[in-house]
Amino acid sequence: MPLFSHLVSSRLPSKYGHFVMDAFDSGREEQPHLVLRNAGIGTDVVNVRVHSECITGDVFGSTRCDCGEQLSASLNYIAEHGGVLIYLRQEGRGIGLVNKLKAYNLQDEGFDTIVANHQLGFATDLRSYEAAIVILKHFAIQRINLMTNNPEKLDAFENSGIHVESRIPVVISPVADNERYLQTKKDGMGHMI
Repeated sequence: MPLFSHLVSSRLPSKYGHFVMDAFDSGREEQPHLVLRNAGIGTDVVNVRVHSECITGDVFGSTRCDCGEQLSASLNYIAEHGGVLIYLRQEGRGIGLVNKLKAYNLQDEGFDTIVANHQLGFATDLRSYEAAIVILKHFAIQRINLMTNNPEKLDAFENSGIHVESRIPVVISPVADNERYLQTKKDGMGHMI
């Protein structure tokens, strides 16, 4: 893993609340990892959401997934209770935007999200959470409440030096367009939804 460096911090008022946004080098400055944080950072347990980029859901409101809604729910929670959101630049579970769109086409042909990735020659999930661990250590955060449904995120923190005190579920109601996707995440990837 490359060494990550802190690039800049800036005040970011938003519809969710007032945050500070930090950018961290991801190896490609035009695509830095981002952090939104507020007054909830201290020496106690910090609420943390590690969110992987999903342009289709986060920006364009796609209903094929629950990503945009998870992002909104997490920002609302952090605005109210304090904490940190880490936005990792690993679109499409690590396969990139173009390949994710190709996977969408395969899903339209009847493949689930896991099989679609496999049809394209990718593993089910190529994401890594090492950058999130480095970023949390940058802020001297050692104990967290992790906002996730994904058991791989919980596993990523084992032996990391950052202790997960509790898991905060991110509950999103399914809609017709994402029911199968969410069921596949639950049955095929062990997501706790």
